[in-house]
Amino acid sequence: MRRSHILGTGMYVPENVVTNHDLEQMMDTSDEWIRERSGIVERRFVEPGVGPADLGVEASKEAVENASITLQDVDFLIFATLSPEHYFPGSGVFLQRKLGIQGIGALDVRNQCTGFVYALSVADQFVKSGMYDHILIVGAEVHSSGLNLTTEGRDVAVLFGDGAGAAVVGAIDNDERGILSTHLHADGDYAEQLWVDAPSSLERPWMSKQMIEDGRVHPKMEGRQVFKHASLKFPEVIIESLESNGYTTADLNMLIPHQANYRITQMVAKKLGLSESQYMSNIHKYGNTTAASIPIALHESLADGRITEGDLISLAAFGSGFTWAAALIRW
Repeated sequence: MRRSHILGTGMYVPENVVTNHDLEQMMDTSDEWIRERSGIVERRFVEPGVGPADLGVEASKEAVENASITLQDVDFLIFATLSPEHYFPGSGVFLQRKLGIQGIGALDVRNQCTGFVYALSVADQFVKSGMYDHILIVGAEVHSSGLNLTTEGRDVAVLFGDGAGAAVVGAIDNDERGILSTHLHADGDYAEQLWVDAPSSLERPWMSKQMIEDGRVHPKMEGRQVFKHASLKFPEVIIESLESNGYTTADLNMLIPHQANYRITQMVAKKLGLSESQYMSNIHKYGNTTAASIPIALHESLADGRITEGDLISLAAFGSGFTWAAALIRW
C-alpha cells in the first residue's frame, strides 16, 4: 500500500525577540508571573508589513530543500493559519505567488492550534490515494498585530508569538515507515471559550468602530476551561492514535505537542508516563505560535537529533473550537 511520510521540514521566526521584561513596559505583568503560568520567556514579533505568507516563504524553502525536491515538484499547497493577511482570499495563494508555483491547488485550513495536524491529515489522504506526490504544508502565524498589548489584554497577549513551520509530505515505498494514522475531533459547544468575536458577517456592517472600541477584535480566552479540556483531550487523542495502531505509551519515542502552555505539556506527559526526554517543548523561546508550533518543534527536534529513523512519533494539538487532533508517525 502506498504510504505518505514527512520528507522534509523547515521553520522561520522573525529576528525581533520580545522578552517578558519587554512586556513589563507595556502592561502590568512580570517575568515571574508569565513564566509560572505558561513557561514562556520570550517570543518573536514581526515588523509592520510582514504577514504569515512572508514567514511561510522561508520555512517552505527550507522544507523543500530538506525533502531533496524542488519547488516545481510541489503538486499541492495547504496553508494553516488563524491570522491571514486579508479577510479573503486565504494566505495560501499569497504564499504560492511568493514561491512562484502558480497553477497548483492551494487550500487554506482554519483550525487554529490544530491546523497543522488537520492539514497533515488531508495531505496524508491525497498522497495515499495517488492524487499528489509532493504536498507542501505550512503553518504560519502573525499574532502580534492582533493582540491587545495592554493590562486589559495581558492574560492572552503574553502567550502568543509569530513564526512559521513547514513540511513536505510525499509517498514512501516502505510499509514500516510513514504516517500511520491521523485522528481529528471537535466540540463546538465550547467555541466561545477561545475565540475572536469580530469582525462578524452576522452583523451589518461586519466591521465597525464600535467593535474595535469594545475590544471585540482581540482574542478572548476562558483560561480555566481551556486548561481543563486540554488536559483531558490531549492524552485521550494520543492514546487513541496509539491504540489504533496496536501500540501503548511505552512504545512512544517522542511526543511533539502543540506549544500552548508548558504546564499543560507537563501534565499530559505525566498522564502518559513520559520522561522529559520523550517530549519536545520550545515554548520558552517562541510562545504559542498556534498552527506553526508543531512544525517548528518537529523541525527543531530533527535538527537536534532527538528523532532518528524508526522512532515512533506523536504529533498532538488542542485549541480553539474546541478542536483536538493527533497523528502517529513511524519515522
